[in-house]
Amino acid sequence: MRGIICEQTDHFKLVDDLPEPACGPGEAIVRIRRIGICGTDLHAYKGNQPYFTYPRILGHELAGVVEYAPSDPAELRAGDQVCVIPYMHCGVCIACRSGKTNCCTSMQVLGVHIDGGMRERIALPVTHLLQTDGLTLDQSAVLEPLAIGAHAVRRSPIQPNDTVLVIGAGPIGLGVMVFAKLAGARVIAMDINEERLAFCREWAQVNHTVDATKQPKERVSEITEGDYPIIVFDATGNARSMEQSFNYVANGGSLVYVGLAKADISFHNPEFHKREMTLMGSRNATKEDFLHVLEAVRKGSIDVESYITHRSSFETMMEAFDDWLRPESKVIKAMVEL
Repeated sequence: MRGIICEQTDHFKLVDDLPEPACGPGEAIVRIRRIGICGTDLHAYKGNQPYFTYPRILGHELAGVVEYAPSDPAELRAGDQVCVIPYMHCGVCIACRSGKTNCCTSMQVLGVHIDGGMRERIALPVTHLLQTDGLTLDQSAVLEPLAIGAHAVRRSPIQPNDTVLVIGAGPIGLGVMVFAKLAGARVIAMDINEERLAFCREWAQVNHTVDATKQPKERVSEITEGDYPIIVFDATGNARSMEQSFNYVANGGSLVYVGLAKADISFHNPEFHKREMTLMGSRNATKEDFLHVLEAVRKGSIDVESYITHRSSFETMMEAFDDWLRPESKVIKAMVEL
């Protein structure tokens, strides 16, 4: 079986002798057809991903077709198209018992802690497969990154007509923007790249954009008439941005860290205390978030076709990957086709 292994920093290897997956109790065999590439994969390739060891098979934004399924549950059969919920949780820890499977104390994420889906076939628990018949393979593969944005919005105290700021116009930030809009919020997008801000206006239909290199605090204050946003989402994964994001939160407001930086984050406590600010982390997503995104895609509320900007075949991915790392390539979401 073919697969691509990230053997060490900056090095992939295409192999054709991976063992075929063994199907355990409650598992199905899935033929992988689409692999979305995200910041986690890029950071892992460059050696900047926390919780990561080498060698590793990457790939957690996955869509495919079931090749074998157990007779129970009857609703999942061979031939079904599925997306993968890549967060393998234990089901018994305090987080899992409270329904927060996304932050399980023993979390094993495909392509991060354990080998992922950058291979032809994989065995997965049927509990982590969602049938997506009626969606395209592309739509199925992007449910995962969009679910991360949807989870951040659901975790926040967002209300209709709230003014919120989303910092970072990458794939995750864009997901936050679109689901904040669907929740009825007034959305400000901030980034250092004007082309990405233009994409935010067109794709996510944000209300305002702010160039983070041009007096952003003054611009945010102007847009909000001095109130500042009641919720700020930072989806940059950049430690400096995450520290500066405290400056944009309204008194009594909330700051939600969606991105992850391999660094310590510090802030000025008197300012934090004065505003009675709420600081939140948002990690991964739950099955409920996936179902929410699936329904939004089915309704046509999300333009997946425009969200995917770059493609490659499985065979040419290694060559394309280095190009996707360069800002001038203008990648929003890259998709590998099998």
